[in-house]
Amino acid sequence: MKDSTKKYLGILGLLTVTIIWGGGFVASDIALATLTPFQIMFIRFFIAAVIMTALGKDSIKSVTREEIKCGAMLGSALFGGFALQIIALQYTTPSKNAFLTATNVVIVPFIALVIYKKKIPVKSLVGAGMAIVGAAVLSLQSDFSMGIGDLMTLACAVCFALQIFLTGEFVGKIRPTVLNFLQMTTAFVLSGVGLIVTGSFRFKPSMESLLAVLYLGIVSTTITYLLQTISQKYVDETKSAIILSMEAVFGTIFSVILLHETVTVRMITGSVLILAAVLVSEVSFSKKTNK
Repeated sequence: MKDSTKKYLGILGLLTVTIIWGGGFVASDIALATLTPFQIMFIRFFIAAVIMTALGKDSIKSVTREEIKCGAMLGSALFGGFALQIIALQYTTPSKNAFLTATNVVIVPFIALVIYKKKIPVKSLVGAGMAIVGAAVLSLQSDFSMGIGDLMTLACAVCFALQIFLTGEFVGKIRPTVLNFLQMTTAFVLSGVGLIVTGSFRFKPSMESLLAVLYLGIVSTTITYLLQTISQKYVDETKSAIILSMEAVFGTIFSVILLHETVTVRMITGSVLILAAVLVSEVSFSKKTNK
């Protein structure tokens, strides 16, 4: 009963994360009005790194080489996902960006296949196929090509799938505060490199963009990734990916409500297919877990 309660609390924690991340798509779109992608990432991960340093100051003093290695891997995957996602947001809409990112739910088991040679259930393959078709309906243009923003978002989905998978692998052996400190610090350093490479040194944010970045740094990064790490102690990585894919639903809802984005038949069709793929994957893995 105790383990069951922890599991449900973990699921609730992950659902809370998806709601906050859903608002993050809109916040990123607002921040992009007066800030470049790497400026946004530099600020948000700086805020997250500082807060995590304060929260884990005692634990950080005894960081091991293995923890540094794991944290660096996790932070690199996180950076790759966010960099591709926010750059792609300049070339696609927040709702498409949100739904295409959600395809990471069917990528996680394929990562397990490559790393651990785990067999993929038939229903997972069906779910992956449905997600690909949904992504095509959602993103293919009239000439059957994909925009650069859509392709970059799909690449970001791979990075986020890797981040979810690695979190599940590391959370059992590394302290959450230490893992998140190293993850955010790595993402911050890489964002700084991106800032230098792109030469985006002039910061002239509007008040709206500044508030949006503060939301991204404090709420949508620090709080959510600490909550994700703690929650994944009690929920396996595949189930976590399925729950976290609900971020796309909230991202679209917030885009329609706050940014007045137009809802199209194409958007609804593609979104429904992707969500159906999520449900197919959930049924498959839930059965496997209960055995």
